[in-house]
Amino acid sequence: MSLSEQENDTCAANSTVCNGTSCLMPVNSSALGTILSTVITTLLALVMFSLGCSVEIKKFWGHIKRPWGIMAASLCQFGVMPIAGFILANAFGVLPVQAVVVLIIGCCPGGTGSNVLSYWIDGDMDLSLSMTTCSTLFALGMMPLCLFLYSRQWVDSDSIIIPYNNIGISLVALVVPVAVGMFVNHKWPKQAKIILKVGSVTGFILIIIVAVIAGVLYKQAWTIIPKLWIIGTIFPVIGFTVGFLLACVANMSWSRCRTVALETGMQNTQLCSTIVQLSIPINEMIYVFTFPLIYSVFQVLIAIIVLIVYRIYLRLWGNKAQAEEVESPYTHTNGGFDLGEKPKE
Repeated sequence: MSLSEQENDTCAANSTVCNGTSCLMPVNSSALGTILSTVITTLLALVMFSLGCSVEIKKFWGHIKRPWGIMAASLCQFGVMPIAGFILANAFGVLPVQAVVVLIIGCCPGGTGSNVLSYWIDGDMDLSLSMTTCSTLFALGMMPLCLFLYSRQWVDSDSIIIPYNNIGISLVALVVPVAVGMFVNHKWPKQAKIILKVGSVTGFILIIIVAVIAGVLYKQAWTIIPKLWIIGTIFPVIGFTVGFLLACVANMSWSRCRTVALETGMQNTQLCSTIVQLSIPINEMIYVFTFPLIYSVFQVLIAIIVLIVYRIYLRLWGNKAQAEEVESPYTHTNGGFDLGEKPKE
């Protein structure tokens, strides 16, 4: 991935990589970064444990055995999103290294932020957690395949390093706390409700804090070309919209449509950042360093806007909105499934 050198401009004395449009700064010591990462990971595990307290084992297993929602989310996650990243990179004519990072974002599995926000928009938590678990597992094979198919225009796909150990750690950090939460919900349902309320609020606050910390720690590197700002803004919108529409086509209930939409639009940007740091030469990091952060911030902002609109909608038409939700849109008939008619407002 060779890039033409650009004329240097004045930057801070402690900049590690610098040119006329952006500077990459050594913002923190490794010790501080390790402490921060450990604290966030621990809090996130506790949040996933609390969300697991909302899951019923029978319903969760039902989504695994009859994976209509999982299939729809996987189609969006590893079908639509990589194609959307490929189209956006070509449409905006970004540099090859920037195009590759946009593509990496599109190939990542869903992030745990979708689980927290699914709770707040009255989504199907059993479906949300099963989708995140399966997409993280599928990423072990689908990410290399998607990058091989779409990245060859810009770079040798062998040069992109997939951190399988990080994916495995993410999977364990997701599955174990959720499984413990499911067990607690099964044995002590009353206590599980209290844990869920505390954890859901904590998770929502944690999402905001992480976004703010990322913006502050790397504020010196936010000056990048406008094209990446635009892509980082509209890319999650594409994910939310396509996920919702595909779920509608699959005749899912509105709660599941919202759940699939969040799962599709909210990517695992931490995984993308890891891949970028492992695969992109340091002299080219300046062009792409903050794009995962941009996507992360805008996916949270857009999801919060959707949440606010949904809450206003409930306040104005709450009884009608709640009445149209059903326990499940699927009917088990003769060993198969009848999707039936989706409940309308």
